[in-house]
Amino acid sequence: MANKPRILLGPKDLVWSLIPLVLLCLLFAGLAARCSFSPGGPKAGPVPTFDARNALRADAATMAFPIRAPKLPAGWKSNSGSHGTAVGAGGGPVTTVGFITPGNRYLELAQSSASEEALAKYVDSELVHTAATQVGGHTWEVYSAPTKESAWVADLGGVRTLIRGAGTEQEYTALAAGVAEAAPLTK
Repeated sequence: MANKPRILLGPKDLVWSLIPLVLLCLLFAGLAARCSFSPGGPKAGPVPTFDARNALRADAATMAFPIRAPKLPAGWKSNSGSHGTAVGAGGGPVTTVGFITPGNRYLELAQSSASEEALAKYVDSELVHTAATQVGGHTWEVYSAPTKESAWVADLGGVRTLIRGAGTEQEYTALAAGVAEAAPLTK
């Protein structure tokens, strides 16, 4: 391009000067393998595996409240686990394991010595008590909020148990029943 006075430069000159820069950026992005083209959308990979039973056994040996390993229907897969602390009034340690249901939905089970309200606020501070349901001989308090996943909380004698996730009501019920019928793990 010939050197023109700046006043004479127009949109066409701007486009011609940006084309090499865009090509250079695409080249570097391609070399760094940070770009991908996936016209069919993202593909689901394999579900990570996690030994929830042994993790819960280890937690039962170290935590001061009874922990249960739920009895689940065939096809459920444990895929994650974590520890945390519900803070504030009524708080306490929390152990959490996650499951993928046969319907390919995620549900997590948290167990804690924290109060029902503290445990519900631990998973989402916007949740409020909205209902109750009976499963496995226990009352499960339902906490929810607009555009949030519901949480079911029950007191199983010395431990508060919380279920939440993207599962259906039948999947929530299956996990609630599985926890309720399980005996506490030995220390």
